[in-house]
Amino acid sequence: MDKNAPAVQDSVHQQVFPFVAIVGQERLQLALILTALVPEIGGVVIRGEKGTAKTTTVRALAPFLDGRLVNLPLGATEDRVVGSIDVETVLTTGHACFNPGLLSEADGGILYVDEINLLPDHLVDSVLDAAATGRVVVERDGISHAATSRFVLVGTMNPEEGELRPQLLDRFGLAVDVTASKEPSVRAEIVARRLAFDADSDSFVARFVSASEELRARLGLAGQLLSDICLTSTVLGRIASLCAEFDVDGMRADLVIARTARAHAAWRCAGHGVEPGSCAIEIVDEDIKVAAEMALPHRRRRDPFDEPGLDTNQLDEAFDRAKEEFPDETPQPDNPEEQAGTDNPADAPDTPDASETPATPEPNGPGEKGGRANQGAPFRRP
Repeated sequence: MDKNAPAVQDSVHQQVFPFVAIVGQERLQLALILTALVPEIGGVVIRGEKGTAKTTTVRALAPFLDGRLVNLPLGATEDRVVGSIDVETVLTTGHACFNPGLLSEADGGILYVDEINLLPDHLVDSVLDAAATGRVVVERDGISHAATSRFVLVGTMNPEEGELRPQLLDRFGLAVDVTASKEPSVRAEIVARRLAFDADSDSFVARFVSASEELRARLGLAGQLLSDICLTSTVLGRIASLCAEFDVDGMRADLVIARTARAHAAWRCAGHGVEPGSCAIEIVDEDIKVAAEMALPHRRRRDPFDEPGLDTNQLDEAFDRAKEEFPDETPQPDNPEEQAGTDNPADAPDTPDASETPATPEPNGPGEKGGRANQGAPFRRP
């Protein structure tokens, strides 16, 4: 068996831990969902210690996408990653023969790079280029070939094993830091679910079929709603003001926040059952803040010794100043649920605040509640 061969997820012969059954990683789940809706966001880099369900969460998302999950091994060659052109066939037949690489195999699915901080920089560049453009281009001896390569890029890393260079880290759209919960009740629920899955995976998966189908339907609806969302000059102005105040380099952060806020607005409204074309969907303050919380922290580091992260109070103050500089053309609703056309605020999706202590999870619920917990609505039974 070739140790460099990609490991492809086979959902027919191997049960996957349900995405909706994962406990305590709502921020990571949300980042993966938003990137799945808009791959142009540029992928997600997941930073965290070992044993925090990074790989489990990524694999659990794959069944909800059109493609498959493809692992990129650290020892892969450039031809195996990007693809190659068979020059001998060109010389003998006059026609170019393209041998697809892992980037092409991941089209429509997930390209997963474990320990991406240990991958050679030139391969990281190739992967990030394909993730940003949705295409892979191979050139050899004056012959070039382009192929579609639209995938969700996910890289994981343990900071204890080394960091990505800031130039490469900046090219990832979103970054999420994951840690194990310190709440005993949450840790106990995580262990109970893992043991139950290992003991009888079929029965365990069957418990979450209904919630999984709800998530699949919401993803489909959110994808349809994207075309109804407009990035107004006010929204773009506020995003620009935030990026300027946090002194990020270049314009990539502005683009990532704009795309992520648009994806979050679609996801939020899909949670309220808003039908495509039924109303104009506005991007509200919460959409921009959620996007900024995941797009800015890894772009503020100036050297490897800087601590990652973002002070939420500082973000709130900066956003207030951005609103003063770019006021609403029309008054925004006090609650995003009003804009989404729902009468049930409890169903509103939101992002949990990792700094707040989660409550004891429900016996059959996939995650804890707390902080801005209403954003975790798709991961628990209504």
